[in-house]
This record gives sequence, C-alpha cells and structure tokens, in this order.
Amino acid sequence: MRIPDFNEARTRDKREYKRLVGKYNGKKYFIKTYGCQMNEHDSEVISALLEKLGFERVDNYLDADLVLLNTCSIRENAHNKAFGMLGRLKHLKLDKKDLIIGLTGCMAQEASVVDEILRDYKFVNFVCGTHNLNELPSIIDKSIESNKQQIEVYSREGDLYEGLPVVRTNNYKAYVNIIYGCDKFCTYCIVPYTRGRERSREKEDILAEVDELIKDGYKEITLLGQNVNAYGKDLYDDYNLGNLLEDIALKDIPRVRFMTSHPWDFNDKMIEVIGKYKNIMPSVHLPVQSGSNKILKLMGRRYTRESYLELFHKIKDTVPGVAISTDIIVGFPGETEEDFLETMSLVEECKYDNAFTFIFSVRRGTPAEKIKDNTSLSEKEERLQRLNEVVNKYFLENNQKLVGTVLNVLVEGVSEKKDMYYGYSDTNKLINFTSSKELMPGDLVDVEITSAKTWSLDGKVK
Repeated sequence: MRIPDFNEARTRDKREYKRLVGKYNGKKYFIKTYGCQMNEHDSEVISALLEKLGFERVDNYLDADLVLLNTCSIRENAHNKAFGMLGRLKHLKLDKKDLIIGLTGCMAQEASVVDEILRDYKFVNFVCGTHNLNELPSIIDKSIESNKQQIEVYSREGDLYEGLPVVRTNNYKAYVNIIYGCDKFCTYCIVPYTRGRERSREKEDILAEVDELIKDGYKEITLLGQNVNAYGKDLYDDYNLGNLLEDIALKDIPRVRFMTSHPWDFNDKMIEVIGKYKNIMPSVHLPVQSGSNKILKLMGRRYTRESYLELFHKIKDTVPGVAISTDIIVGFPGETEEDFLETMSLVEECKYDNAFTFIFSVRRGTPAEKIKDNTSLSEKEERLQRLNEVVNKYFLENNQKLVGTVLNVLVEGVSEKKDMYYGYSDTNKLINFTSSKELMPGDLVDVEITSAKTWSLDGKVK
C-alpha cells in the first residue's frame, strides 16, 4: 500500500540501494497463464523479469519456490479456475512454508478479487496489477523481505514502458503488443476496467521490435491488442493499423497476423492492405457476438447486423481466400428465441471458418449485470448446442473445399499421430501431414490436402 508523500520525496540520503539482478539465483519459478494471447505475452515479460532476478523456470508447480498466476477475468470459468489453483497452492504451502505465491493479470484489477484475497487468502504473498508489471521484481523482493502480503495495483493505467525484457516461448512465432486497453465498454465486458484506456505504442518502437525479430529468424509475428484495429487513434491523425500493416508487410517477414478486432474500427485501408500483400495472412477474427440488433444494442457493440454483414462481405470480396472466424455469445440477458434465430440466420449467411461460442457469463461491476435475465440455463445450453451444430457444419464444408489444393504450412512439430507433422496454414487451419524428409519447427512447406475433418485437415508435403 503506497500513499504519495512530498516530504519523503524531498529527502536525500546516502543509503545503499538494492541491486536485485541475480539475487535469487538457484530459486525456481512456475507461471500459470489464463486467458488471451496478450496474457501469454505478458507471461513472457514476467519470465524475463524473474530470470533477471536469478529464478529458473520449471514446468511443474510442485518443484517451484515461486508460483505466479497470470489471470483472466473475461469469463467466470477462468476466474473459477484461478481460485481453484489458489486452493491447491494453499495445501502445498502447508508443506512448503517458504513457497511464494503471487497473482497478477486482469483478476488483480478487480476490487472484489483483491478484497477476497485480503479476507480469505492471506497465504497469497503478493498481488501485482496489469498496469505496473515493471515493478514486479521490487514487489516480490518486498514481499519476501517483509514477510507481509503486498498488494500493488494501480486503478488507472500509467506510462507505457518500452524495452522490458522478454523470454519468448517460441523460436519462430512471436507476439508483438501494439496497443493496450479498450475504450469500447461493451456492457458485458470487464476488459476496459482491467486493462485501462486505449494506448498505442509509437510506430517506430513497434517497427524496431519487428526488425529485431526478423534478425533473430522469426517466421511469423502476431500484432496484439484488446482492440487491435483501434491502433494509432490516440497518437496519429493519419496513421492507423492499415498503415502499420503495410509498413511491416514491406519487411522481410513471411507471416503477419493481428488480433483481436472490433468491427467498429475495421476500415477500408486495413482491408486493402490485407488483400494486397501475401505476407499479411488472409485470416480475420471478426467477433459478431449476436445477430440481433436489439441484443447488439443491449451489448453496447455500436454496430448493427446490417453494418456487420456489409463489412464481412467487403472483406470476403477483397481478400482472396480469406478465412473469417468469430465470437458468439448465447443467452445474453433479454435474448428471446427470435433474437437467437437472428443469430442463427447470420451464421447461415456468413458460414464462418471458425467460431468461439459461449453462454453469457455475468461479470461483476459491468452494466450487463443489471439487465434482467428471464432465460433459464437449460434453454441457453440448448441454444448453444443448436448453434454449435450449425457452425460445425460449415467448418467441415469449408475444409472439404480445400481437399486437392496446396497450402503453405508453418511447421509446429510432430503430431500426436507420431508419424505425422502438424502446423497451420495461412488461413490458420490446423493441418496434420506426412513428409518424406525430416522437418523442423519453423519450416515453411507446401502441403497438398488429401482429406478434411471438422477441426483439421490431413495432407502430404508436395
């Protein structure tokens, strides 16, 4: 807990300041990451910060001296999993008295979560928010030295920090944050509260990071943001994600992706660039959430069914071979059978290549929590089942159209089938395939598709 004090800030003394680098040599750490790709990339930064302190990573939390949960709060399921893990750690700490337990990520930004930890989880050594990950080393040190619970969470976002270290978990695919936060305030979503307002990185810093990744041999980068296509709106008058994509496309990088998009900020420049450059992958995630204008308005999505479909078809018509995926929420408060059928008819028109479908999960503190909900859980589950039957039908149909074609695949490794490799196409299709020659993760190969399943394709290197 910190309160600013100008009198203290004015003082100067000759005390020795700590140099924390390498202080915990020989200690081991474990990170459990929940949620989105931005959380995964945050964990790469956290790993680098911990390893500068001297910690060594382990893959089993039972072997760790420090366990850190990097949490997600977008759905109740992720929230419950994190607290379930804390329960297991509580029992572990009975045997390992010196075990350090920490929590960060979006859950750390929720006042109700922090209150619960202060009240019922006193064995948790520290909580660090999403806005001050750069302070993690000193928070850990203070927690260990004082043997007191440290809660260090900023309610509002602070400065963007460039140059934080990163330990990449992959040698050929990399995440690059380009914008933080979200200003959309969809009524069901807690992200604007946990991640703060939209703040774009300077384009020069992003392009410099991309140059470093190219120099290090990376084959694919994914540009990340809670609302990635709002990039630049807070910094520039005439430079947006379309411009950034084009600047990156002109570099020597085989594959570029971006996520996650909000339809409201998806402009014509972006569509033009995706269609123009072969190294911008023709794979677009375009969350619709609902096909009903009434529900979209209740959700605060700021677009209509009609404007979404206009954007969808513009992308389809402009980008050759594009695959479009989406998110859909079933059972939002106020959704009637008629509203749900409007979602079903939109899915029938769009025939998505992939879709992430969920039953509405209420998040404390969001406006949707106050909307009256008259639909039973069993009815919501039945709607989800009906929706999944339709989306799965189109997944299979779209995959079957690819049989006999040749797709470029980035090799990920050896398939569970052991005698096959697996990787992803430019449209993000999972492909299991055979090869007459030995391949390595990160190789790019042309694969002829021989058969199709709902969730994957089979093939052979051509």
